[in-house]
Amino acid sequence: MFVRTAVRTVARAAPRGSRASSADASAGDYFAKRDVVRAHAAEVTQLWRRISFYVCVPATVACALWVRNVEAEHAEHIEHIKAEHDGHLPDIPQYEYMNRRVKPYPWGMNSLFFNPHVNKDLSEE
Repeated sequence: MFVRTAVRTVARAAPRGSRASSADASAGDYFAKRDVVRAHAAEVTQLWRRISFYVCVPATVACALWVRNVEAEHAEHIEHIKAEHDGHLPDIPQYEYMNRRVKPYPWGMNSLFFNPHVNKDLSEE
């Protein structure tokens, strides 16, 4: 027990961390470390700037073009279906589990995201 207490006392008395060692260091060592940190920060900043410009921007443009292509195909398909059915879309099958509203919303039967070109108007029923 006495040995354990003695070891703790010695360990507590010993200087810890960078504060005790930085008091012995010269001012030139501090400035050298600071310059190294600044140089590293500049290199890392340049790396992430290049990643942003050469990876993220082209990836965003590629995704935008892909979505544009998919939406154009979808619009062509909708127009094809309309052409087959005399200029309008066929009626959607009325399944009992679709568009069920037991109680209306405070603003009516349709949701806040109601779009008359895409969604069925439930206020007419």
